[in-house]
Amino acid sequence: MEALTISVWTLALLIFVALAFDFMNGFHDGANSISTIVATGALTPRQAVAFAAFFNFAALWVFHLSVAATIGKGTVDPQFVDHYVIFGALCGALAWNIITWYYGIPSSSSHALIGGLVGATMVNAGGMEPIIWSGFGKILLFILISPLVGFVLGGLLMVMAAWAFRGTSQKQAGRWFNKAQLVAAAAYSLGHGGNDAQKTIGIIWLLLISAGAATADVNTLPNWVVYSCYAAIAWGTYLGGWRIVKTMGSKITKLTPVSGSCASMGGALSLALATLAGVPVSTTHTITGAIVGVGTAQDVKAVRWAVTMNLLVAWVLTIPAAGLIAALFWMIGRNILSGTQ
Repeated sequence: MEALTISVWTLALLIFVALAFDFMNGFHDGANSISTIVATGALTPRQAVAFAAFFNFAALWVFHLSVAATIGKGTVDPQFVDHYVIFGALCGALAWNIITWYYGIPSSSSHALIGGLVGATMVNAGGMEPIIWSGFGKILLFILISPLVGFVLGGLLMVMAAWAFRGTSQKQAGRWFNKAQLVAAAAYSLGHGGNDAQKTIGIIWLLLISAGAATADVNTLPNWVVYSCYAAIAWGTYLGGWRIVKTMGSKITKLTPVSGSCASMGGALSLALATLAGVPVSTTHTITGAIVGVGTAQDVKAVRWAVTMNLLVAWVLTIPAAGLIAALFWMIGRNILSGTQ
């Protein structure tokens, strides 16, 4: 392993900022994991966040680091990444998350991070040369694919549930799905932890590579990076983001134990498939697609399409907005970090 190319203090500061982003990711996106079980009354808000945080962390033992590899070496060329880029990317993503959290907009923390990384790298290189289009293009494509997959799976599960319980009263079905939605929410929280924590792992890995503290071989990635990232996102989820719970749990469509279970499981299946394939998708997009899918399966008019369209606008804006903010923070980082070399 090579000698460090930056000071230990600068490296420690940037790792702290990365973990702060990971915490904010859980705080911001944790609402996606618990919105259905809170909206249907299956658990109290405090029980729900503890439940989701546990399964966020448990994902550590379920998924391989495929998503981390995509972020760490499949989005931008690591040769163009330095500690100024990492600083800009993380601060840009954090700023966008705070803005959208404040206004209760369930935007994607994942895409904020990716947009920040691409924006800061481009301004550092002076052009688009560092972008690895095979990886970044796949991420852009899944802005469309992941909510559609969530929509289809959520809608199909809703139709299957309606058929399977067609001879059962709504009250009897509700009792069964009160328990089933806990299983679905646990599966979704596993997918959330597995996909989102790995994005911060990938950023820290990229930082360690640029600092000469690690190589592109995943076996050189220290275990403390993996454990700390999963712990940070779980803690953020535990503290929760209640503004966004309201949007996801009630503003898009009214959820019942049946529809809540189908939405959570539809989102969980979408996330599991993406994580196993190493695709860094948005947990926000998948659960929103699934919620719209179950609402549409019941009645197209049950979906508040104006709210849904506002979310789509936020999704489209996230990558360029976070990229622009990251470019500004890259310039700030050039000034404040240059003295800590």
